[in-house]
Amino acid sequence: MKIAVTGAFSYSGKYITKHLLERGDEVITLTNHPNRPNSFEGKIKSFPLNFANETELTESLRGVDVLINTYWIRFDKGTNTQPQAVENTKALVNAAVKAGVKRMVHVSIANPSEDSHLPYYWGKAANEKAVTESGMSYAILRPTVLYGGGEDILINNIAFLLRRLPFFLIPGDGSYGIQPVHVDDLAKLAVEGVYSKDNYIVDAVGPDAYTFKELVNVVGETIGAKRPLISVPPRLALLAAQFLSLFVSDVILTPEEVDGLMGNLLVSKHPALAKTVFKDWLNENKATTGARYASEIKKHFS
Repeated sequence: MKIAVTGAFSYSGKYITKHLLERGDEVITLTNHPNRPNSFEGKIKSFPLNFANETELTESLRGVDVLINTYWIRFDKGTNTQPQAVENTKALVNAAVKAGVKRMVHVSIANPSEDSHLPYYWGKAANEKAVTESGMSYAILRPTVLYGGGEDILINNIAFLLRRLPFFLIPGDGSYGIQPVHVDDLAKLAVEGVYSKDNYIVDAVGPDAYTFKELVNVVGETIGAKRPLISVPPRLALLAAQFLSLFVSDVILTPEEVDGLMGNLLVSKHPALAKTVFKDWLNENKATTGARYASEIKKHFS
């Protein structure tokens, strides 16, 4: 089949594309970074992910059987906002319909809600609605927090801070849950979604659920950087993160992420579909996890 992947040169899209090429599929990508190095040795063609030009998007998707969408933004920056990302996703879905795309595999987030006060979560719910009402068949995957490859934000950067700071601040008491999923497991679920003929929405989560405090302890112990964990009010943790952000020229943590984490939105109520055991992966990658800071701004805005 001919498959389009948004962001094949980025994080999850790169893993998805790798599996598709191994299966012998023809892959194209729609990307905001056409000049980014092509890690697939020219095996895929890239087209602009220009949401302002729906005609161009439609033509780029002409002849595509399945569209895999990984597009979203983690935080607002300038005119690049989460409400705008909802409108952008609608434009992409409309272009896919006009181009004759028959199926869509859409990467969402665990626990989206139209009633959420968090733009990240109501925006993801709005995106799912655009997909399910498009007329295309669909598979919607709802991951919690991704890790793996040294490019993930939360797990890698927790390790980065543990390696460099004498203590670690925990927002609140740290008893809220987190259930990480390996990026390659998400990619395999996305490929399954390509070949299925059913419409479905599933949580894409790993087999291990921790409290946030437990997770930070596990990371610290495994990488040899166990630190005292100090529970502080969420606002103080955010202020500390904003201060540290100045040294890495990035946004380490957002208020939305703290609210989502403390609201237990990074855990699933459904059986785990992913197989990678977090502790096993961490032990195998303890030398490299957190060795470098993973910058969201460099990844998406540079």
